[in-house]
Amino acid sequence: NMKLFSLLIFIHSFSVGLDLRDINSLENWNLLQDDSITIEWCQYKGFPISKAETVLKHDIQSIARVIKDLDNYPNIFERVTKTHRLGKNLVHIILDMPFPFDGRDYIVAYSTLEENDSWIFSFSAQKNNNSPSLDGHVRLVNAAGVWILDRTSTDNTKVTYAWNGELLGSFPDFGLERAWITQGTEVLNWLDQALTNQSKL
Repeated sequence: NMKLFSLLIFIHSFSVGLDLRDINSLENWNLLQDDSITIEWCQYKGFPISKAETVLKHDIQSIARVIKDLDNYPNIFERVTKTHRLGKNLVHIILDMPFPFDGRDYIVAYSTLEENDSWIFSFSAQKNNNSPSLDGHVRLVNAAGVWILDRTSTDNTKVTYAWNGELLGSFPDFGLERAWITQGTEVLNWLDQALTNQSKL
């Protein structure tokens, strides 16, 4: 019964959400910022995927430790106001947006994949959650992202952060590219800052 089989696969792909782990194999990126932090975007499966990339002067384990430490996100990433674990590998993340926009929030399942010289942390929205929506926040129902760490030397790591750049709500389309540049730059700078502060301890 092939029809039922393909329907089940189709339904399953919806509950799993957007998977960005193969993001580095995509082509047709549009360059938005060519700096120490590179920002690009492309269309993928009908969504605008943004990607920020840089090399940080920190070892891969230290960076992975910070990215995995979801409970500590509000102390690292200034736009994250709260993270709330809902179960194993399931987390609710609440974000502040610049005035005059409503905050955003999303519920994602995440997984990690570790290899010798690389480490991947990917997350995507779960459609089947019953968490009530928050006042003054827009739920990002298609939220997805990935952190890819590649060791370039003992103390240097290439960091790639890619995410679904869709902001929903009343966010104007003409403001998206500027928002992606800001977001990608802020997130990688805050990560670098957190690691630098830790290494001073």
